[in-house]
Amino acid sequence: MDQISQIEQHFSESIEAKQRTMEMIAPNIAHAAGVITQALLSGHKILCCGNGGSAADAQHFASEMLNRFERERPGLPALSLSTDSSTLTSIGNDYDYNEIFAKPLRALGQAGDILLAISTSGHSANVLAAIEAAHNREMIVIALTGHDGGTLPALLAEEDVELRVVAQRTARIQEVHILIIHCLCDLIDRQLLGNEE
Repeated sequence: MDQISQIEQHFSESIEAKQRTMEMIAPNIAHAAGVITQALLSGHKILCCGNGGSAADAQHFASEMLNRFERERPGLPALSLSTDSSTLTSIGNDYDYNEIFAKPLRALGQAGDILLAISTSGHSANVLAAIEAAHNREMIVIALTGHDGGTLPALLAEEDVELRVVAQRTARIQEVHILIIHCLCDLIDRQLLGNEE
């Protein structure tokens, strides 16, 4: 396959994954945005986590909340647990890598806060531990997953929301995850600020 055909295949697969996901989970995305907005209006915060590309997505979401998305507004309380290298490495060194998100959650999470947990496979042990820690703190979990969801969905409580991208390639899942994140940012802003005319 030549390079142009390869590029066209990447674009086509991405479009197909986005279309399929939109048809399957658009109402779940709207529900998740409502859950997050209600938590923010009630004085709660969002803590985000993920590994690798998902860590970047967690950081991306937190920055859109704390700074701004597309509209001017006061910053919203959100923090990525994937960005503090000193904390991550000390917990990984002194305890266990699987605790790198759970331990900060136990210190920072409060009842009513939101955990945005991102795992393309649904098998990331440190994300699964974070979900358990969040539930112990009476937090609500919004989970971005892929494939078949992995083992993550079995940990979710009734009030939690899973946003699953049914695709096989990690790259396609991550591409849809960032679109879901942008949808959440837009819907949260609209619920807080009203629709733009």
